[in-house]
Amino acid sequence: MIYRKIKKGIFLDRPNRFVAHVFLDGKEETVHVKNTGRCRELLIKGTEVILEESDNPKRKTKYSLIAVYKGNKLINMDSQAPNSAAYEAVKNGVIKEIGVPEFVKREVSYSKSRFDLYFEKDGKKGFIEVKGVTLEKDSMTYFPDAPTQRGTRHLEELIKAYEEGYEAFVLFVIQMKGVIGFSPNYETDLNFAQALKDSQNKGVKIIAYDCNVNEDEMNIDSPVNVIL
Repeated sequence: MIYRKIKKGIFLDRPNRFVAHVFLDGKEETVHVKNTGRCRELLIKGTEVILEESDNPKRKTKYSLIAVYKGNKLINMDSQAPNSAAYEAVKNGVIKEIGVPEFVKREVSYSKSRFDLYFEKDGKKGFIEVKGVTLEKDSMTYFPDAPTQRGTRHLEELIKAYEEGYEAFVLFVIQMKGVIGFSPNYETDLNFAQALKDSQNKGVKIIAYDCNVNEDEMNIDSPVNVIL
């Protein structure tokens, strides 16, 4: 995931989940937030943020907020980045649990859901649901940071796909480096956490990978321990 034109700003506030106010080039600027999650532990007044400048003159906002510094740790919070990074990682054989597939496609419908990735390898077919992770506490990471009925439904559909002969994966893309593990967020969404554990018991593979994050790019790097 590569960003072409970036700038640094200082976060001021977030009046709603779609926009934020940022101090940029000596003035206050309204910017689009590319993440509808809560992100309360990230978007704190005075925090340095990374913005992507748009070339589209018809946009209401010139910039999108894509990353934030949490102390010295740079965290990508662009909700679109994990899918793009996962597609490249799967295609290039970075995800060791899958290997190098012969075919990869994005956004493929199955039953009542649309999974992020579909792949074929060694005569097998499989689906991958990708979840971006930005919530970190004491080097542990968690998902979700807000309740997600849609996420729970995806898990139910993955179980169904597995029972019908497909490979089935949930790939948690941790949008930062320097973490020790990943767990579902029982405190925020108990239903999702229990559904994730249930899906693993029924054959769905639960994996997590961290990312190399720079101000102008993000790519998937190494596996992270999953604790359910």
